[in-house]
Amino acid sequence: MLPSQIEKLFDHPPAEYEEEHFELFDRFKAALNRGEVRAAEPDASTKSGWRANAWVKKGILLGFRMGATVDMSVSAAEAAGDLPHQARQAFIDKSTYPLRKFDVSDGVRIVPGGSSVRDGSHIGRGVICMPPMFVNVGAYVGENTMIDSHALVGSCAQVGKNCHISAASQLGGVLEPVGAMPVIIEDHVMVGGNSGVYEGTVVKARAVLGSGTILNRSISVYDLVKDAVYTASGDDPLIIPEEAIVVPGSRAITHDVGKKHGLSLQAAVIVKYRDGKTDSRVRLEDLLR
Repeated sequence: MLPSQIEKLFDHPPAEYEEEHFELFDRFKAALNRGEVRAAEPDASTKSGWRANAWVKKGILLGFRMGATVDMSVSAAEAAGDLPHQARQAFIDKSTYPLRKFDVSDGVRIVPGGSSVRDGSHIGRGVICMPPMFVNVGAYVGENTMIDSHALVGSCAQVGKNCHISAASQLGGVLEPVGAMPVIIEDHVMVGGNSGVYEGTVVKARAVLGSGTILNRSISVYDLVKDAVYTASGDDPLIIPEEAIVVPGSRAITHDVGKKHGLSLQAAVIVKYRDGKTDSRVRLEDLLR
């Protein structure tokens, strides 16, 4: 019922949005928050093991279309009447996408220091948000994952349980085209600091990305263990195998000018697959929880 209602409202916008339309959108957004609907979900019939849900992206885009740009700025001091208007931290955005509200019963830790989670995103129990970090609309973050300082979980990105998105890492977002696959980070993945995962890349379970690793549709990944090369092709995203240990690398340019100047292009290299030693190095200590 909800998918067909969202598709109809998206494909046939009324001259003016009525209360019933906003009630529909609020139900949709609440389902996103609960993780009951997702911008992408597991699908064993596909090569990547995932499929994008175009109707969900339509619903998210619908919120931008329906919302008015309003001033939602607030501070605790201002609420108490202790500060003048001009002392507020500016927050001016679409009325349909305020900050997501949390309660202690949600089981989520949000450490103070400037983090933001946009309404319409799922944050699982046991998630730790270190400041400052940002989770955009449509994102899904599984249980017991840590989102570290200065990390970004982009629109519609899907992150599994027991992951560590390390400091200054970025998971790219995607809203259009509606059929495009978002970034997928499966369960028990370690994304090292200053890494970037973009353009629908799928990182399979228990993989580890070393610090500074960049993955997108233009970057080739060289597997030293299996003597294989992984790339994105057509509609198929770049897929990082389960338990792969990936580090930044480069490949020589064979073109004459490139050879003349000793140039190389960015690449990524799988140097090994996870073992007991790896597990002990990347395990998120229970003491942090």
